[in-house]
Amino acid sequence: MSVQEHKKEAPDYASCMVVTVSDTRNEESDKSGNLIKSLLKMHKHTVYEYRIVHDDQAWIKEATMYAASNDNIDIIIFNGGTGIAPRDVTIEALQPLFEKEIPGFGELFRMLSYTEDIGSGALLSRAVAGTIKKTAVFALPGSSGAVKLGMEKLILPEITHVVQQLRK
Repeated sequence: MSVQEHKKEAPDYASCMVVTVSDTRNEESDKSGNLIKSLLKMHKHTVYEYRIVHDDQAWIKEATMYAASNDNIDIIIFNGGTGIAPRDVTIEALQPLFEKEIPGFGELFRMLSYTEDIGSGALLSRAVAGTIKKTAVFALPGSSGAVKLGMEKLILPEITHVVQQLRK
């Protein structure tokens, strides 16, 4: 079956949880989290839940496992905590939880970042994706430019296809 045929069998929308990882943001100042929510809604997806959690592995893991065990959430989209600074622990929290990693997401994100946006600085991004149970998890950098790029070029074009594959 071709990719196009798979996509035709996909659901009309995905139900998502948006998680911003930050020690300083609140709902009003969370440009990237609000951008993710806006883009999801614009494409007719549901924002089932939205959270801001501290740059702390326990908080990140708790939000992830809550969503992965909730039948109403298909996709978790994180933003923030994906760099190499000492406080950036999103990747360390998520990777051990993944049942399957989706390496193409991070590879393509860095390629697009390099060619369309930030040049060699893209090598500092540790954006990842994977699955836990029947839930897909995407982790984007916290900048709104990175969020826009990842959402528009990678996540939104495939989001219902991902859900369809996980529901098989």
